[in-house]
Amino acid sequence: MMEKIPTQTGARDQLMADLKTVIQDAEAWLRHGSSLTGEELKNAKAKFEGAIAGAKEGLANLEVVEKSKAAAKATDVYVKENPWKAVGIGAAVGLVLGMLINRR
Repeated sequence: MMEKIPTQTGARDQLMADLKTVIQDAEAWLRHGSSLTGEELKNAKAKFEGAIAGAKEGLANLEVVEKSKAAAKATDVYVKENPWKAVGIGAAVGLVLGMLINRR
């Protein structure tokens, strides 16, 4: 089983800040939503939607980073356990790419 790979602290901190902002905005909207009218309501809605979009983007970026690190770790483990297979695969890929480039 693979160990959990830590990601950049800044990315996690930013995501947590974004999520806290979304929660605070949601709570404020629930408390004061009925008293907002017209332009105030539009501004509050736009701010809330922006916070949600930022949190979603941060979460997606964090997931990509974690998956990339997990793939790199798995590749590293495989290469360390099977060095000659890795060399053979690398040589075969290089040969195929060389042939494809030479055809053009």
